[in-house]
Amino acid sequence: MRCSARKPEGHRLFAALYDRLGAAAERAYMGERRARLLSEARGAVLEIGGGTGANLPYYRNLERLVVSEPDPYMREKLRPRLAEARVPVEVSDADAQALPFADGSFDAVVATLVLCTVPDQRAALAEVRRVLRPGGGLLFIEHVRAEGGTARWQDRIEPLWRRLLAGCHPNRDTVAAIEETGFRVVSLERFNPPVPLAGFTPHVQGAAEAPAAG
Repeated sequence: MRCSARKPEGHRLFAALYDRLGAAAERAYMGERRARLLSEARGAVLEIGGGTGANLPYYRNLERLVVSEPDPYMREKLRPRLAEARVPVEVSDADAQALPFADGSFDAVVATLVLCTVPDQRAALAEVRRVLRPGGGLLFIEHVRAEGGTARWQDRIEPLWRRLLAGCHPNRDTVAAIEETGFRVVSLERFNPPVPLAGFTPHVQGAAEAPAAG
């Protein structure tokens, strides 16, 4: 178990606008993708960076669900949505980079649109691997680094993008980072959301397996 990291101050305005900004995407494609991703979750599950609780309605038949969200303003938005969940939910203020859970505590960890925002992505992934049981799964939907000239544009706009969107990095090669942490990617779908300028925010949806014991 790691020592707790200093909690962030939070992003009041971003949290207030988050659901409204994402409403069209949820209707058009994200809701269906969340449902498909979370249908694979079983047993004891940890969701990191739960935000305002967009995933809550899609969990089914779990033994335990812990949703961690270090931003206090996001947690304010999340708590009223607990009634939408069909499983009991524990809310934690844990930072993904310093999770207060014992090794091997969870059968699955869920990350949706959060690995772009953690300050130290590899530290967060190392913590995810630690709290997963051997052979446990990381289920993810993330936007990632593009290819070619578009990736270079992502690099150029990253400082402004990060300031405007609560620390989001649009240019992270998240799949490579997952693999470098020791996970085995077992399923992966790349897609561009049906929105203007989608080439600047290519997405991935998939599952990765933590190393087995031995």
